[in-house]
Amino acid sequence: MLILDSQSDSSSATLEIVKDARQQIHVPILMLDTFLLVIACHPLLLESGCNAGLILLFIQVLDYCNASPKDYKCIFTFGATAALKLVGEAFPWSCDSTFMYTMENHNSVLGIRDLSISLTSFRYALGQGAASIAVDIKENEAPGVSGENIAMKISPHQVQRRKVAGLLEGKPDGHVYNLFAFPSECNFSGLRFDLDLVKIIKEHSSRDLGISSVCKNGQWMVLIDAAKGCATMPPDLSKYPADFVTISFYKLFGYPTGLGALIVRNDAAKLLKKTYFSGGTVAASIADIDFIKRREGIEELFEDGTVSFLSIASVRHGFKILRSLTASAISRHTKSLALYTRKMLLALRHCNGSNVCIIYGHQSSMEDNWVSSFPLSEAFPRPFQLSTCPCIAVVEELCYEMGPIVSFNLKRADGSWYGYREVEKLASLSGIQLRTGCFCNPGACAKYLGLSHLDLLSNTEAGHVCWDDHDVINGKPTGAVRVSFGYMSTYEEAKKFIDFVASSFVSSQNDICHGNQLEGIEKGSPDTGYHLKSITIYPIKSCGGFCSRSWPLSKNGLKHDREWILMSLNGEILTQKKVEFGKENGAAIVPCAPVSLCMLLVVFSFLFNCELRSRLSVPEMCFISTFIDLSQGILFVESPHCKERLQIKLESGVNHGAMEELELYGQRYKVYNYSKETNVWFSEAIGKPCTLFRYSSTEHDFMLNKTKGVATCRDTKSTLNFPNEAQFLLVSEESVSDLNRRLCSDVQKDICVTAMQVDASRFRPNLVVSGGRPYGEDGWRTIRIGNTYFRSLGGCNRCQMINFSQNAGEVQKSNEPFATLASYRRVKGKILFGILLKYESSDEEQQHDYSWLHIGQHVHPESI
Repeated sequence: MLILDSQSDSSSATLEIVKDARQQIHVPILMLDTFLLVIACHPLLLESGCNAGLILLFIQVLDYCNASPKDYKCIFTFGATAALKLVGEAFPWSCDSTFMYTMENHNSVLGIRDLSISLTSFRYALGQGAASIAVDIKENEAPGVSGENIAMKISPHQVQRRKVAGLLEGKPDGHVYNLFAFPSECNFSGLRFDLDLVKIIKEHSSRDLGISSVCKNGQWMVLIDAAKGCATMPPDLSKYPADFVTISFYKLFGYPTGLGALIVRNDAAKLLKKTYFSGGTVAASIADIDFIKRREGIEELFEDGTVSFLSIASVRHGFKILRSLTASAISRHTKSLALYTRKMLLALRHCNGSNVCIIYGHQSSMEDNWVSSFPLSEAFPRPFQLSTCPCIAVVEELCYEMGPIVSFNLKRADGSWYGYREVEKLASLSGIQLRTGCFCNPGACAKYLGLSHLDLLSNTEAGHVCWDDHDVINGKPTGAVRVSFGYMSTYEEAKKFIDFVASSFVSSQNDICHGNQLEGIEKGSPDTGYHLKSITIYPIKSCGGFCSRSWPLSKNGLKHDREWILMSLNGEILTQKKVEFGKENGAAIVPCAPVSLCMLLVVFSFLFNCELRSRLSVPEMCFISTFIDLSQGILFVESPHCKERLQIKLESGVNHGAMEELELYGQRYKVYNYSKETNVWFSEAIGKPCTLFRYSSTEHDFMLNKTKGVATCRDTKSTLNFPNEAQFLLVSEESVSDLNRRLCSDVQKDICVTAMQVDASRFRPNLVVSGGRPYGEDGWRTIRIGNTYFRSLGGCNRCQMINFSQNAGEVQKSNEPFATLASYRRVKGKILFGILLKYESSDEEQQHDYSWLHIGQHVHPESI
């Protein structure tokens, strides 16, 4: 087929479109009337050249929410967030408008708050702003006396209104429109809101709702964020006529990303006002004068640019799966799994009887009386058997208020909290992918975790931001762990997760007796006979190091250790941890119903792209080798991607006229940069543009040290180059040998598939000691090597970087040795191996800089 114009023939007859649709889309006979109804209600679709496939997709989207084409339109957007942004920007705000929203709302909904307050300042010369208010929805224990019983009560929080210069108060000029937003299902707790809220808000006055002090007049309109809830229980718009509904296709089918839709009532669509126009949204415009004629159709007016027609074409395959399973069967299946998981988690107890799990969200009283008398293997079938589940009726009755989400935190036997990041990391080692944090729902997070405004502000000042590792601050969790079930989820997967929690977080009597003591220490053996086995220097952070038989010390640690650092052009510090490796565990995609070849190609393309990204993201920094010749005063650097070996003089070669400041791990550094030729060499070596910097001096201003236990850098009193936490990392050769014995034991017990052995270099230590007993270093307070003294700063918290190894020029990853270490070296959310040291240099040593370490020197530890 030769296509010379992407614009289809708008003069095609309706009959030909229907025929084409029947042949290409295989539209069912029952949808034919709906198809003709869409054309009758939306004639502009034909005039704009819209093809049959797109029209039929309009039908599928509207039909999924039981919305009549007579009453609703469908606007495709770049995700559900873009749909919410569209409503916020185009809504007819005025100075007397009110934006009301439930506390349980996604950040994408909260963003409308700023639009409702600030966009009015843009539209009105006097800078008038709307009011914004968060509310809690509760059951009404004292219904109204006017004969109309309102089942829910709205409890408002503080009114938010920005003070704008020149704001005039008075009667509203013209119509006033207010907007109420709530999710059909809370993505934090899984709580499903009663959709009767739509009628209650639209049909009752502000006096009846208990918000008369905030909103005295105006017409209420309702927005439902159905991005989460639509996947298992789409809203029935024939019963609950919301004005706006946002949908995410990614959350419906898992593909495609970046495509959503806004379903809007026709009367509400007429009120939306759009300022920006683009190609396809205007009928005519003149470049050099203020003239524009916008398109009349809502879809054409609000769909800026070229719609993602390739993604839209794949959506029909997703709806085909949902139709074959039916939304009601999916809902029953996923609620069954969620109910089972809640029950099993709540039943877990430590040996002292204390609860292991705290679940967030409303718990039905009927759910507490649930009796698991049916065989679970039959009650929770695989996706193909959704409609045959024998416990469907029971679950439908007991679990209506909760969706297929289980949000929780775990507690130790002593009542302290396991951090959600600890749970996530251990789960990934077991092949389980979890979502942790606040899930972009700050209101629900604060509500269920009991975090006050003071707590939230204090956490922010302490350095806590979204997606970081600060999961417990001042004894309180900052987020939660979330399990979400979909139509592909199975009972076996739910049981695997329960078994994981039980084996990893439920304390036995032996655990309580030993408290937080690390396993692996052999008691009774003398702590003597140590000597220094190896010395390793890593001149450039995250690049390869080199060993030396003797090496001098400086006030910063080993001389020239991590004295250089690489930075991307956008200011990001480059380390191997920053590299994206794709997904840590492959996810099997098994279709639950017959799927077309097109859909399978889409899935395979998605998997191939993930694999391609993984290969392109090889951490080339680890292939950069380094060596320093102190006699010549030169740092030699080599890379397999560069033909020539780079030579950097230690006493020159730095551009001394270009000193800069950068911040790393809460500490500010003064650094020098290098010439263009040097930076080009490193850019070729790692495959991305970067700049080399060298440490000059540091300012002891630790920005994250406001709250104890939160600061990233623990060694806050010594001078550091660019290490993560301390000047030295020490590892015991005997501890590594014990770990290898455990790895072999795991293979014999069928815990691991293949045998593996690791050496001390896997942990990137500066010092390796030999002799004594395994893990004896855990109890060291200070050590003396020769005549040089060091103080222990405690154990080194390991991450999954120790699972990466180099083999034949490639980087390979497994779950080991991190998984084995997690089984016996985990304390308070940290998996410890090796210890961090600080050099206790005297003033004379710092002044003359003459202390050296030598391989073979005796190591004399002093235990705690």
